[in-house]
Amino acid sequence: MLTAENSVVVLIDVQGKLAQLMSDKETLFANLARVIQGAKILGVPVLWAEQIPEKLGPTIPELADLLADQAPLRKVSFSCAKNQEFMAALEATGRKFVVAIGIEAHVCVCQTVVDLLEDGFAVDVVSDAVGSRIASNKAVGLNRMRDHGARISSTEMLLFEWMETAEHPAFREIQALLK
Repeated sequence: MLTAENSVVVLIDVQGKLAQLMSDKETLFANLARVIQGAKILGVPVLWAEQIPEKLGPTIPELADLLADQAPLRKVSFSCAKNQEFMAALEATGRKFVVAIGIEAHVCVCQTVVDLLEDGFAVDVVSDAVGSRIASNKAVGLNRMRDHGARISSTEMLLFEWMETAEHPAFREIQALLK
């Protein structure tokens, strides 16, 4: 079972002008921020990847500001798992349950998820915290990831699963993120 103690969040490529082209971007950006904030509250590490930032631009400020205490991991492969620096950082967390969020669902997120599953990680894809420019591409990406063995969840589902009980010390703080 996914817990705050066994999982790590992987934020994938929410950058520059491409991020602004996502379908339902306001909801997507809000949910991405909620997952990151929830992870920080609950002590879940976050790894942050950027695809060729010198060409695609930096991570959007709404998310980069939440991660100001760390640097993004630069990559050129669509899959984060093809990047040695990323994989070293992931292994260093000691966690085997990856929570995947970011863009685009049918390209970089999907390729990362499939590779991580093949590498023996369990992966939870947060469906309302991944996006694509075209909604049908997101749906196809989610189906492909599920076909390969990924769990599909939502932001609210994830945050409550991390807490496990309404008696969790951070319950009210997490609940406030969802309002």
